[in-house]
Amino acid sequence: MGQRPPDERPALTPAPHAQHDRTAPEHPIDDVLPGEARVLVAAQEALAGRQRGARGLWPFLGPAFIAAVAYVDPGNFATNMAAGARFGYLLLWVVIAANLMAMLVQSMSAKLGIATRKNLPEVCRQQFSRRTNIGLWIQAEVIAMATDVAEFVGAALGLNLLFGIPLFPSALLVSVASFLILALQSRGFRRLEAVIAGLIGVIVGAFALQVFMAEPTASGLASGLVPGFDGTESVLLAVGIIGATVMPHVIYLHSALTQHRIVGVTEDDKRRIFRFELVDVVIAMSIAGIINVSMLAIAASVFHAQGLVDVGDNLTEVYDALGTYLGGHANTLFGVALLASGLSSSSVGTLAGQVVMQGFIGRQIPLFVRRGVTMLPALVIVAVGVDPTRALVLSQVVLSFGIPFALIPLLLFCRSRALMGSLVNRRSTTVAGVLVATVIILLNVFLLAETFGILNV
Repeated sequence: MGQRPPDERPALTPAPHAQHDRTAPEHPIDDVLPGEARVLVAAQEALAGRQRGARGLWPFLGPAFIAAVAYVDPGNFATNMAAGARFGYLLLWVVIAANLMAMLVQSMSAKLGIATRKNLPEVCRQQFSRRTNIGLWIQAEVIAMATDVAEFVGAALGLNLLFGIPLFPSALLVSVASFLILALQSRGFRRLEAVIAGLIGVIVGAFALQVFMAEPTASGLASGLVPGFDGTESVLLAVGIIGATVMPHVIYLHSALTQHRIVGVTEDDKRRIFRFELVDVVIAMSIAGIINVSMLAIAASVFHAQGLVDVGDNLTEVYDALGTYLGGHANTLFGVALLASGLSSSSVGTLAGQVVMQGFIGRQIPLFVRRGVTMLPALVIVAVGVDPTRALVLSQVVLSFGIPFALIPLLLFCRSRALMGSLVNRRSTTVAGVLVATVIILLNVFLLAETFGILNV
């Protein structure tokens, strides 16, 4: 069998939906992430070495930006503001460490999709028994619902703070907006990625202006890079920051975002695609990390410096205090950032919910049902008048239960050469992943025990 000339590379195989093969079974996310021919062509040029630098990277950017939304959701607003207000810059190093952990986990999720052309729920269905799979599906649905609670409450609170719209009508508006954003998928995945990236850009811009107004000190930021604690309460808050960092729903989702986006035939293609996706992860997660650092720095320089250590516990109080102590529409910028965070994360959370349902069940379910099941509990919670900040905190507690059920299967699959082929984890990556998973799981157990009063600390 003769060898190909070195300049002849196998063409990238479009996803089944791109071939318009109506006889093939619909893939769980075929109606979520339709292929775009121009991206496939640009990717083929990059993989063949005919496009380099930024132009070569461009077609591969996007999936990690959608995943990164989970790391700047309204739950992060509450945690980072509380940490900065109560302890100043002390826990800045925790935010950075949490972000590095998230990079590792998200890169493995993306790699699973590239290597197997299946998302994490689908691989679970393939590898585990029916009983185990049903259990994983039920808990994943609960996690997806809890995720949407945080996102919808955050976006509704943003509308309420900015325009005075009551929370329930605000939540209804958010649900409509989420459906409209997700409807962009029918026009190609680039449209969805562009909107999500644009909303992240709004968050970046809003916090950049607030940082400029707050003027955090270089010495304070530098001191926060040195690991340390100040009593039990700071340890608990650090646990909250790290424990809420890796979001189970986005572990499921990231593998779905890469499984059919750009598909290579050979193992060499898959390795090249993953290298590009790794850059995507580093860029997107770095931006998310900068946003989180900015939140903590603003709270430290404004609230902690004024002795307002309890302000960060309530986002409405944060909004009011920013207007009082910074002026210059700082509170409006915060509200805009919160709204953009809620809109983007509610859309991503709903998208994750439909991937979870379709992936674990493996049957065709109407799109409206898949999305509505995830949204409905959030709307009910807002309708009954639960305090927004309390709803955010409780949703994070529920999310803590789901982390092991996403992380452990991901680690098991990524270390399997039979599944991953040439993209199987190196031993060092597996060791790092196990350490990160162990730390995150233990911290979440600790946080849950403290939350329910099991620990007397």
